[in-house]
Amino acid sequence: MKPEVRAAIIDLDGTLLDTVADLSAAANAMRVELGHEPLALALLSTFIGKGVEKLVHRTLTGHLDGRAEPSAFEAGMRSFALHYRRENGRSATLYPQVREGLAALRALGLRLACVTNKPQVFTDALLAHFGLDAEFDLVLGGDALARKKPDPLPLLHACERLGVAPAETVAIGDSLNDALAARAAGIPVLVVPYGYNEGRDVATLDVDAIVGTLLEAAQWVAQRQPRALSQQGCAP
Repeated sequence: MKPEVRAAIIDLDGTLLDTVADLSAAANAMRVELGHEPLALALLSTFIGKGVEKLVHRTLTGHLDGRAEPSAFEAGMRSFALHYRRENGRSATLYPQVREGLAALRALGLRLACVTNKPQVFTDALLAHFGLDAEFDLVLGGDALARKKPDPLPLLHACERLGVAPAETVAIGDSLNDALAARAAGIPVLVVPYGYNEGRDVATLDVDAIVGTLLEAAQWVAQRQPRALSQQGCAP
């Protein structure tokens, strides 16, 4: 029997909160400030998920794999940070059953971490804006460590800080970044279908399950806990 799940590591953008409107507003404000035309929201939404640096490169070039010239990128980073400080949380919304899902995970006795590629200062402000900061035992932004997702380092660091083994943890996200990081860390991974994932179908990802909401993720965990399995007649 697999170990009991003792902790959950949860992504932010596209998993807990729909932040595409805020990020897109800041990204387009950056483009306009630097003399470019705004981009469509549908295109910008595919640029989200690999951190601010990637978002700025993609927004400046208009391409998923684009890289801006160094001077343009530096100007873009300064401009984006200024505009996103204003937009962060302004139009963002909680996805359905996020609060219920967090409560259900807590009721299972799990420790919770929010691990995201969003810079720490914006992450802390956004969680506080929605009153979610107190829900987590650990909040880890994308600039807190030397490497960010899809590298496994942030997830392994979170496990260490929470005092749990990777096998006793579940990762919950919305993208290839989350799936790759969790697999590399040896952590079971669930994804929600409503996030960004660079416009790709999450059904193509190597994950343990696709869950409709965070509450469904908590139910998935509950059904697989050793105590629940024992009650169903499974031998320990």
